Amino acid sequence: MTSSPYFSLAVLFFGALGFGLAPLGLAWLWARVFAPAKPNAIKNAIYECGLESKGDAWVQFRSAYYLYAIIFLIFDVEAVFLLPFAVVFTGLSGGACLAMLAFVLLLVEGLAWAWAKGVLTWQ
Repeated sequence: MTSSPYFSLAVLFFGALGFGLAPLGLAWLWARVFAPAKPNAIKNAIYECGLESKGDAWVQFRSAYYLYAIIFLIFDVEAVFLLPFAVVFTGLSGGACLAMLAFVLLLVEGLAWAWAKGVLTWQ
């Protein structure tokens, strides 16, 4: 029945594709059946409720907010990597401890850089 070694791979690929597309198709069908479109002037307005907008909708954010977020993510990922290391610390070799020490020192260097540049000061 399976003359090609890629047959099972193709079956799994189409199964994964169907697994991802089936909920999307069902959601679309549900929306078409139970929530029919009722366009009118009020529904097609820019804002259906609330106050009229004033000025331009384009708002620039300070880049410092993005730096806060990136630094938070870096140290959050550090915590994810340090937890398994702390769990098996007594069973590790010296090389593994040196590798983790290098990892932590790189993160400390990044923290020192951010501190020196004034990224951590909230204004």
